[in-house]
Amino acid sequence: MAFISFSLDEFRLPLFTVTDQRYRALGAWLITDVSVSYSACLDALQMIEDVANGRPLDEGWDSDKYEVSFSPDGVEFVNEWVADERGRYSLDETREAVESYWGFLVGRPENRELIREYRPDLPRWQAELLQWEERWGRPHPYRGRLF
Repeated sequence: MAFISFSLDEFRLPLFTVTDQRYRALGAWLITDVSVSYSACLDALQMIEDVANGRPLDEGWDSDKYEVSFSPDGVEFVNEWVADERGRYSLDETREAVESYWGFLVGRPENRELIREYRPDLPRWQAELLQWEERWGRPHPYRGRLF
C-alpha cells in the first residue's frame, strides 16, 4: 500500500496526503521543491538511481528552499525557510514517493492553451524527458522502466 498520494487543488496545484505523519516532510519537499517541474522530478529520479547503483552524482540538488543530500544510506533534506521541516528517508522510501509523484505529474491534464516551442508534437512529459537526455548526454536511467 502506498504511503503517499497526490491530488490537485482548485488552482491545479499539487496537494499530498500521507498514511503516516513521518512522511509529511517528504510530501512537502515534493510539492514545493520539485513542484510541477518534470525536469526536477527527472533529476530526483536520476539521483536516486545513480546513488543506489554506486555512481557519483554529477551535481548536487539545486534549490533555493531545501538543502538536500543523496547518499547510499538515503536522502536527507532540510527546508531552509521552515525550521522544523526536515526529513531523512531511505532510498527505497524516497524512490517510491518520487515515482508516485512522477505518475501524478504525468497524469495531470495538459494546458491546451500553453504553446511549447520544443517538441509540441509530444506530450509535455515526453518532450521534457528528451530535453533532459539531451542536456545530460545520456538516456535517463528510468527509460524502459517508468517511461
